[in-house]
Amino acid sequence: MSADKKVLRDKPIPEDKKETVKNLSDNIKNFKTVLIASCKNLPSRQFNEIKKNLRGKAEIRYVKKSSFLRAIDSIDKGALKNLKEVVNSDFVVFFSNSNPFELSKILSENQSPSKAKAGDLSPEEITIEPGPTELVPGPAISELSAVGLKVAVKNGKLEIKSGATVAKKGDEITSNVADVLAKLGITPMKVGFLPVAAYDSVEDKFYSDVKIDVEKTINDLNELANKALSFAIKVNYPVKETIAYFISKASSEEKIIENMQKIEEKEESVEKPAEEKIEEKEESVEKPAEERQVGEDLNNQNVKEGA
Repeated sequence: MSADKKVLRDKPIPEDKKETVKNLSDNIKNFKTVLIASCKNLPSRQFNEIKKNLRGKAEIRYVKKSSFLRAIDSIDKGALKNLKEVVNSDFVVFFSNSNPFELSKILSENQSPSKAKAGDLSPEEITIEPGPTELVPGPAISELSAVGLKVAVKNGKLEIKSGATVAKKGDEITSNVADVLAKLGITPMKVGFLPVAAYDSVEDKFYSDVKIDVEKTINDLNELANKALSFAIKVNYPVKETIAYFISKASSEEKIIENMQKIEEKEESVEKPAEEKIEEKEESVEKPAEERQVGEDLNNQNVKEGA
């Protein structure tokens, strides 16, 4: 049989499955965003809690992979087909009129920290920093040393003198790393719906990475904004964000110039009287000398006349 020929189904598709595929197809067409999220290891209690929090914001569907793939194939949109590559086991589909990143942000805010287990994939790079611990000396010394940490005993407790990266993003967490993280109270995993990918039906765009770290994103934006502001000030670029700085700088420079002028005027006023005093003193010293000379001449003249 030719490889490009489709395999014919022996049995007809049940009506309930046809209805499921049709409903999924309608949702893909009618909602702006189709988001695939992993629900692996998500407790049913938290599943229902998140579902309740998303009421009115998104519709959650837990469906079989085969039904979802048929729904995708029933719609003739190019970018939509990319969703087929990211659909694995333990997934749910979100339909929403929010954009993919807004929906991802909502899901991220509804995640809870959780302990790592052996075999889990590290969501991010996991680094254990130096510092004190509540662990007492004993087997914990060798356990911490085995994952690359340098420890010492201080005040009866173990202190990490030199930290280490124990797992990189995407690495499988080993049992000894999981044990150490648990002992140190580090919870690197997240329990909740983990966004995997999304499709924007309005723009016909596929997004392969819609995970959002809100805190990191805000910090990154603040850092970029500060750098942009510094550059604008450096090149004297006048905009509403820099004009206040330029006005303040001009005001400060004006005050400096005023103070310099006052100092110069004061110096001039001090120097002038001093010069006048010197001239007056010289005159007062010279005048009596001249008068004395005249007096001496008169005396000499009188003496001669008397003689």
